[in-house]
Amino acid sequence: MIGTLLGNRYELIEKIGEGGMAEVYRAKCHLLNRYVAVKMLKEEFSRDNEFVDKFKREATAVASLSDNNIVNIYDVGSYENTHYIVMEYVKGRTLKEVLQRDIRFDYNRAIDIAIQIAKALECAHKNNVIHRDVKPHNILVTEDGDVKVTDFGIAKASSSVTITNTSKVMGSAHYFSPEQAKGSFVDFRTDIYSLGIVLYEMVTGKVPYDAESPVSVALKHIQEQVVPPKHLNPSIPEGLNQLILKAIEKEPIKRYQSIKDMIIDLQRIKANSSYVVTNNFIDDHTRIMEPVIVDEEEYEEDEKSFLDGRKKKMLIFSLLAVFVLGIGAITGWFVFSKNSPSPLAPKTVIMPEIKGKSLEEAKKLLKDLGLKLTEADRRKSDKPEGTILDCNKVVGEKVDINTEVRVTVSSGQEAQTVGNYKDMPKEQAIEYIKNLGLKYDVKDEYSDTVEKGIVIDQTPDADSPITKDTKITLRVSIGPKEVLTEVPDLRGKTVNEAKALLASYKLKLGEQTELKKDTDDKSKDGKIEITIQSQQPGSNVKVNTPINITYVVYTYKAPEPTTIKVDRLINKTYKEIISTITNIRSKGYTVDIVYTDNEGTPVSNPGDNDVVVNQSVIGDLKKGETLIITLKKATPIQQ
Repeated sequence: MIGTLLGNRYELIEKIGEGGMAEVYRAKCHLLNRYVAVKMLKEEFSRDNEFVDKFKREATAVASLSDNNIVNIYDVGSYENTHYIVMEYVKGRTLKEVLQRDIRFDYNRAIDIAIQIAKALECAHKNNVIHRDVKPHNILVTEDGDVKVTDFGIAKASSSVTITNTSKVMGSAHYFSPEQAKGSFVDFRTDIYSLGIVLYEMVTGKVPYDAESPVSVALKHIQEQVVPPKHLNPSIPEGLNQLILKAIEKEPIKRYQSIKDMIIDLQRIKANSSYVVTNNFIDDHTRIMEPVIVDEEEYEEDEKSFLDGRKKKMLIFSLLAVFVLGIGAITGWFVFSKNSPSPLAPKTVIMPEIKGKSLEEAKKLLKDLGLKLTEADRRKSDKPEGTILDCNKVVGEKVDINTEVRVTVSSGQEAQTVGNYKDMPKEQAIEYIKNLGLKYDVKDEYSDTVEKGIVIDQTPDADSPITKDTKITLRVSIGPKEVLTEVPDLRGKTVNEAKALLASYKLKLGEQTELKKDTDDKSKDGKIEITIQSQQPGSNVKVNTPINITYVVYTYKAPEPTTIKVDRLINKTYKEIISTITNIRSKGYTVDIVYTDNEGTPVSNPGDNDVVVNQSVIGDLKKGETLIITLKKATPIQQ
């Protein structure tokens, strides 16, 4: 496809990316003289009307969006049954590529990126567009650190009749929401969930749910409790930990209900790292009431009797209501007195300290206060099994009666094992090893495939049990081995000769500059000869180094003569020698003419019949020498 001209306007220059449905090219727009990105639907999907519709919907969904954090859509078209979208070309890398390099981010950097992503989603949501595929692969980071969200290929307008996929579940398994995994109704909150997963990965260096197959990952989104990010990265603020957990709640009603609310909390945490995010949600159910029936006969009475009758009926209904409420209260007291707080009990209680207590102790303590304990997670620790390690409420805060308190419970001690340091930067691997209190050793190795400074392998292997004598050996890449070779002398050789000679020295021909030169040596006509090379002959360079050359192409040009033959001109008239003088002068030689009368006195202009009486050179006139011709006035003819 490289070199193809789409729509007589967009020239494909290079392939810069590929996804499941499409390929992306950098292209030159010849009409506006700028670079653009062209996204082309893969051939196997171009025959599927459903995929074509989804692809075209991206252009429709994003064309109306205008935000600094969203990649602009310029054009849409088709070429030989292949559909394409023309987009803004963003010079930078995907967030996934940045994460693969940096592993995880400082929480302030992660918040900055999350706010920019959220602002892009806020613009989309305001325009009733749900992205539905928020993931690091679809987030571009420019060289200046700006963030742009792209790939609305499976986006859909929230005004659609349904926002489910009847035949295929779209999205990326590691980042999509439980409702996407189940193929059920999707709204704006699914983007909030996916952004929460992205933020989780940015601060921990890993996704919360991982497995060998997409189906297994999807099931974890639906069923498995998440490990709080603070357990993997204790340096993040508790507020950010709670924000992420709130964003990735499995039930949409428990998440942020708008992306704007999430932005506000992100900005508050950025300004104050001790800011606490609340995870409570309002369970305000709609209640159905019977309509009030009014007796129409009342309206037939006069005004006074109407008022009197109304008062009587109101009194009767009031007494009946009091009676019914009284009976209900007594019955309710008998039935629920042991399980429910008194009607006069306070609506809020002070959250007690439950960390360090056993699960049973904590349950009883909270139950006595009218609170509900829910076990949200279990993890290994040095605390006895069943000990409360953490909870989502702060000691001393006011908590509503019947509030759910989510806790993390110890599952007992876990034997320490060696971490997996392969593909990790050396400094980061050493930091982890030091935190375990272990000894380590680093061995440098050349590698043609692993980037310099990255761990190639380790001993002992990951997940091996740790003992007091364990020592970790890291094999770290120092890049490819530098093999040197000598630079040959290319001067005087042709380009083909130089290319072959360089190959024999394991070097390659670099840039070539051509010069043209005239020569009076006929044997050199058309000859090519190298005159300059970028590396000095005899110097040592790395193998495969390109050697730039300058070569001359010779063109034969006959030398100009240095003498000219001058015939004898004496006794000829001025008219007879004019052509000879003109010819001599045209070839760059100098001719001076002296005019005299019969007595030898100089005159101003010669006549046609004046006669040459003398010339300074007869034969070869040399370049730089002057031919002097003397003319004498012709003698008049006697009548």
